[in-house]
Amino acid sequence: MCLPTGLICRCAGWVAAVGAVLGIAVAVRGSQVPTTLNDFFGPGTQPNQLQEPIETVQVCAGCHGFYDPQIEPVNLWAPSMMALALRDPVFQAALTIAEQDAAFVGDLCIRCHSPGGWLEGRSVPTDGSALTGKDFEGVACNVCHRLVDPVYEPGVSPMRDQQILNNLNDPPVNFHSAHYVIDPMDFRRGPFDLGPGFTIHRWLQSPFHQEAALCGTCHDVSNPAFTRQPDGTYALNDLDTPHPTHDKYDQFPVERTYSEWLMSDFALGPVDVGGRFGGNLPAVSTCQDCHMPPTTGLGCFFGQVRQHMPRHEFNGGNTWAPRAVRVLYNDSETVLNDQNVADAIDRAIYMLQNASDLELTATGPELNVRIINQTGHKLPTGYPEGRRMWINVKFFDPNDALIAEHGAYDPNTAVLDESTTKVYEAKLGVDAAVSALTGIPEGPSFHFAVNNVYYKDNRIPPRGFTNANFEAVQAAPVGYSYADGQYWDDTQFVIPIQAVRAEVRVYYQTTSKEYIEFLRDENTTNNTGQIAYDLWEMFGKSAPVEMDFGTINVCPADLDGDGVAGLTDLALVLGNFGITGAAPTDGDFDGDGDVDLIDLSSLLGVFGTVCP
Repeated sequence: MCLPTGLICRCAGWVAAVGAVLGIAVAVRGSQVPTTLNDFFGPGTQPNQLQEPIETVQVCAGCHGFYDPQIEPVNLWAPSMMALALRDPVFQAALTIAEQDAAFVGDLCIRCHSPGGWLEGRSVPTDGSALTGKDFEGVACNVCHRLVDPVYEPGVSPMRDQQILNNLNDPPVNFHSAHYVIDPMDFRRGPFDLGPGFTIHRWLQSPFHQEAALCGTCHDVSNPAFTRQPDGTYALNDLDTPHPTHDKYDQFPVERTYSEWLMSDFALGPVDVGGRFGGNLPAVSTCQDCHMPPTTGLGCFFGQVRQHMPRHEFNGGNTWAPRAVRVLYNDSETVLNDQNVADAIDRAIYMLQNASDLELTATGPELNVRIINQTGHKLPTGYPEGRRMWINVKFFDPNDALIAEHGAYDPNTAVLDESTTKVYEAKLGVDAAVSALTGIPEGPSFHFAVNNVYYKDNRIPPRGFTNANFEAVQAAPVGYSYADGQYWDDTQFVIPIQAVRAEVRVYYQTTSKEYIEFLRDENTTNNTGQIAYDLWEMFGKSAPVEMDFGTINVCPADLDGDGVAGLTDLALVLGNFGITGAAPTDGDFDGDGDVDLIDLSSLLGVFGTVCP
């Protein structure tokens, strides 16, 4: 039976499920940048260099799955965005737009989202139409567990790795954009010593698998088609030419999650966050500590109990993609089921709720909302398009009636009133030169493949932030400012004179209405954008997750803080009467910038009120 609103029928695999969605040739627009594979070349292991193929997850599941759903790696990994990296309908829609904007840019995308398919030479055509079968397992077991540390450490790295690195024609310069080194043979690496008696498969103990740098392999993303100029802008390279340095800090920064961590206090050693991210570590440092929280348990059904067994959860903030993927693929392919999807969504919500703390203070007619970033990177972080966090404030009168709201969100339309609150986000876009080349209007845009400017980035930095360090890794705030050492942000709201109580919430949303409509409407090639949009509608329009909640009693007319709106407060208003550029604490109760008759009458209207 077909799904409503034009969705495709559910079926067994990608080719059947999405039909020939990706098999349709890319429709070249007049504004498409005529880039080539050379423009997106990245060093490291190249396609068709493996001597043994990437093993399917189905094989790994024979030992690492189906024995304890709360611990086993396969069951925890399956509903994560690592497993769904290629199947994610939003990714498929974004890939289509990227290919429309810049020829062959899909190679850059597929390299991260289907490393097995890329390594085995199926990333061309770069629209993904050659990908098949196990390629749709996304970032799978055998890829990560064959990763080689590109920085060889004698006596620490497996001895085998020295020769692997020596055989590379183009070794990686730094960690980014899937510039990975993969063992050409199936030697599976991990943090534990399995002992000489272990013969199930070839193995090597690898300290690299406990280092954040491994995650940095894909969680810093750069566009090599652009080069940083001496003035800090980014210009398109000569076409059909690899980037001159392959250094990520010379390329346009699409994501800088790993670099944000690298410049935080977490990179210097464990930070005690009270165990808020789960596992048995009260203090955390690396990506793995928070996103693969260790616990006591078995890594395979016949193994030994480990005291610090990493849970392969890879928690993030996406709460709707796992459900959407189940519409497009059978559970027999994805290893998804009702329980592990529900558990993954609960873990994502838990992660978001522990990512920040909320502090509220009220001084007279001004409410201050402080959001404290408890993570090791910006809040929010990652791929910027469609992701946002915002403050919602509601004020109530003595009868508990709502009298004012900031940051209202309508779940029926998915429209956020941005004009009345602060939205934390990064907005990328194109400059005049790229606009002239592509026809995309100069300014913010969702055209990630050709974006070369940050127009806004007010995301909250982590502990240890300094402006100089974040500038050095292309992660400085844009259009906003944070002081060195600041890992929180304050926002002030004027309290209505009749209010006695405020409720404050902080929300996070993965896929905004503006972004999903862009993916639907900009697509001139196929129906991936419509599919993503229909699924987004079906599963709550990427319903915002409440990260923090707080309530506070307020008394806006009590300017002197004595607990009553009395004569002293009246004297303050009269003393400031007529002042322009006034603050709320001067008696500007309506927030219009001056103390006038409206403010005076507002105070008289509540005169004598005792504060709650």
